[in-house]
Amino acid sequence: MELIHGGDIYSARARMQGEILDFSANLNPLGLPEGVRRVLAESADACACYPDPLCRELCAAIAAHEGVPKEIVLCGNGAADLIFRLCQALRPHRALILAPTFAEYEQALRAVGCEVERHYLKEADEFCLTETILERLTPGLDLVFLCNPNNPTGQVADPGLMEEILLRCGQNGILLAADECFVDFLDEPGRHTLRAQLGESRHLLILRAFTKIYAMAGLRLGYCLCSDGALLERMAECGQPWSVSVPAQLAGVQALREHEYLKESAALIRSEREYLRRGLLALGFGVMGSRANYIFFRSPVAGLRGKLERENILIRSCKNYPGLDGRYYRVAVRTRRENSLLLAALRDCVR
Repeated sequence: MELIHGGDIYSARARMQGEILDFSANLNPLGLPEGVRRVLAESADACACYPDPLCRELCAAIAAHEGVPKEIVLCGNGAADLIFRLCQALRPHRALILAPTFAEYEQALRAVGCEVERHYLKEADEFCLTETILERLTPGLDLVFLCNPNNPTGQVADPGLMEEILLRCGQNGILLAADECFVDFLDEPGRHTLRAQLGESRHLLILRAFTKIYAMAGLRLGYCLCSDGALLERMAECGQPWSVSVPAQLAGVQALREHEYLKESAALIRSEREYLRRGLLALGFGVMGSRANYIFFRSPVAGLRGKLERENILIRSCKNYPGLDGRYYRVAVRTRRENSLLLAALRDCVR
């Protein structure tokens, strides 16, 4: 069975020998912060107890970090867990998603029998979200998922458009689920979050995760912010009571203290993203969007993923995203050494 996401190093190890360079998962190339490593190493004894089902210390730390009341924070086993919980709690009849976008929205919606509509992004607009989506936000729609920056394109919606979308959602009784899991990788993350609107709108839920920015994918830790307390309570009831493990809770609290790590990460991503972008353009690849920690491009070379796998390099083919085909790929921004190896392998592919 071929898995739909990147990061499947386990299958790769079964067919490859030696070092595998994984550009298919969009994780912080710095790896776990040292403080988080230390806390995890020291957490063994704490695992003899059940985790706090309310994640009290973690929720308080998140609230302080985000500048919001702790009552509007709900933690889960990664953002994907909260996406499924939201759909189970809301039981929407009709929902709107982008195409292309993150696959879990549609999977979670269909699991509760929801009618899913797609708003197709156009290559002529470089797959940017435009005002045409406003026409789709009509009465009878229950939920809209918007990933910003979008995955896999790395395109960021105009802040004014996002505010207009939220306003239209409020007028028509639609819940806007804004997935901001990649927002911390943007050059100006504060411009591209709807966090300030949480107190004004009960039709907004923001999804965030520790997965990408802190390279904590294996720990599974995410959270959502929403001023609709009744909805959060229903979402909590849709998950099992110990969904966030002791190590994940301890790691999350410590990660929020890693301010220097975030500064170093921002500088590295900014530099290496531009290095990769320029290198891909020089080789004739059509780069679009790519404002987060990954590069989205159209390849002039057929079968690119297979060619790179022969060099022990994993990239994300985007052919299974609705609205895309086998010409499109996504690669994570890694370290200079890894990025240079990728560009060298790509250079051989286009010769």
